Amino acid sequence: MPDDVATVSPLKGAALIKDEVKRLPDRPGVYRMVGEDGEVLYVGKARSLKKRVLQYAQGRFHTQRIAHMVDLTRSMEFVTTRTETDALLLEINLIKQLKPRFNVLLRDDKSFPEIVIRREHPAPQLRKHRGAHTIQGDYFGPFASAWAVNRTLNTLQKAFLLRSCSDSVYESRTRPCMLHQIRRCSAPCTGLVSLEDYNGLVEEAEAFLRGKSRAVMARMSSEMQAASDEMEFERAARLRDRIRALASIAQEQQINPETVDEADVVALHSEGGQACVQVFFFRAGQNWGNRAYFPRVDKSDEDADVMGAFLGQFYDDKPIPKLVLVNVEPAEGELLAEALAIKAGRKVEISRPQRGEKRQLVDHALTNAREALGRKMAESSAQSKLLAGVCEAFGLDGQPERIEVYDNSHIMGTNAVGGMIVAGPEGFQKSQYRKFNIRSTELTPGDDYGMMKEVLRRRFARLVKEEEAGEAAPRPDLVLIDGGAGQLAATMEVMADLGVDDIAVVGVAKGPDRDAGLERFFMPGKTPFMLEPKSPVLYYLQRLRDEAHRFAIGSHRTRRAMDMKKNPLDEIDGVGPGRKRALLHAFGSARGVSRASVDDLAKVEGVSQPLAQRIFDFFRKS
Repeated sequence: MPDDVATVSPLKGAALIKDEVKRLPDRPGVYRMVGEDGEVLYVGKARSLKKRVLQYAQGRFHTQRIAHMVDLTRSMEFVTTRTETDALLLEINLIKQLKPRFNVLLRDDKSFPEIVIRREHPAPQLRKHRGAHTIQGDYFGPFASAWAVNRTLNTLQKAFLLRSCSDSVYESRTRPCMLHQIRRCSAPCTGLVSLEDYNGLVEEAEAFLRGKSRAVMARMSSEMQAASDEMEFERAARLRDRIRALASIAQEQQINPETVDEADVVALHSEGGQACVQVFFFRAGQNWGNRAYFPRVDKSDEDADVMGAFLGQFYDDKPIPKLVLVNVEPAEGELLAEALAIKAGRKVEISRPQRGEKRQLVDHALTNAREALGRKMAESSAQSKLLAGVCEAFGLDGQPERIEVYDNSHIMGTNAVGGMIVAGPEGFQKSQYRKFNIRSTELTPGDDYGMMKEVLRRRFARLVKEEEAGEAAPRPDLVLIDGGAGQLAATMEVMADLGVDDIAVVGVAKGPDRDAGLERFFMPGKTPFMLEPKSPVLYYLQRLRDEAHRFAIGSHRTRRAMDMKKNPLDEIDGVGPGRKRALLHAFGSARGVSRASVDDLAKVEGVSQPLAQRIFDFFRKS
């Protein structure tokens, strides 16, 4: 177990660090440099804490940035570890958790979608999955995007006819669904395929996803030829369609390497103090997509250090392949490979290929990284000009780093949802979006002012609570509200109640007949005003408002769809999946059950006379 050591001293900067060195052990570990108010400035690891920290104390710095970091240091914290590999793993974890401003930082850290074949049911289900592997089954991924995984799922449905429905839907089916009609499911729910044959399809799908696509297609081709020879032309045609579906995956991929079965290809391009890392995922000999990352770096950071920091943070919570191909050797590459091997439980190789197909894959990823960074830099320049225009239009003290936009969505007050979107110098920050299900039972249906008050009270009450606890809470520089004077007044009332009086608030009211370009802007203590109809700033503000509206509408529709899918039988105590299925089989639908008499209900297998009375009374009360 590591030993924690935390020290506080009246000294500061280089003098403090020189004092700390006297007590440090010659052992591996992790050190934290802490500034004013407990802000963690930097997290680093060392083979020898004493020797590494001594370098800071000697005052020989490679860059002004490091010298500035040392000057800001007010205390240091240390954790000793058994090995340098343990120190590296701990350093990666702390950097992701604390986000120190002097470290290279991976900012976009979303989980990747995967495909899972659920094994906890007699008829395994094929579905998309995100997050921890809590479901019993076989996982395949990662896929770079939802689009990539949906395309593959669509193909697998066509080729292997596996079910995608939930267990509750499976249990309640009395006849095949539409997916069976369009030849995307073999309908094990109704017995049209035996569980033995269905599980044979499951094994074929698993073999395909594990890279045995040629063997699977060859087997299907042989079956198709046999069916044709036996003059079973319909069966042969079905097999032909399944083979075409599998072949379409290879045709849609831009790159399908011959020499790489499982690998991630990682390419870094840096320019002008910014960096882009492109990651391509190859699994089962197929390209499963790519994604661009823009880690936070400094112009003084070496490419090898950026690559090492990126790989460590990237694989902290993601599947680690057997092979990682890179265009830049990461700093301490052998140590990093050892740390990744410990996490993966098997050997992991980090390689910079010099020739052949692997080099071509890395060069292709580097081209994508270079082009993505060029686009990013152009967008950042334009974004900066827009934010400067917003600052001028609303008389702000400085360019807003975080803009929050709020909107509500409902139908006659039902399924009411509030939406918050966030934008800033990097564009829309979708990981920061939040939805608020309206909870208050005291609101009059359709009371937009009351809904907005609830949303803002919940958002800013949490902000105040986190700030009072000393936590680093995301604080907006500008709040935009979809609405005019009434919505603005409701917002300012909430802000005053919570004591939040240093955030600029602007109401955006649509023009006459809701015409875009004629919006009026409302600010406390100012006369409503308009911007130039063709102003780029006006277009930008319209985009923000429209994005908030889109997000709120989407959240509302999702909630409404979930309500519509609810079966009233699920709300009756004593009616489980088996009785529910028996009732639906007997009466055809929940509506049929609601019209049945007590005597008819009691005739259903598993339904006693008291339960029949309870079901009858439930629908009469409703």
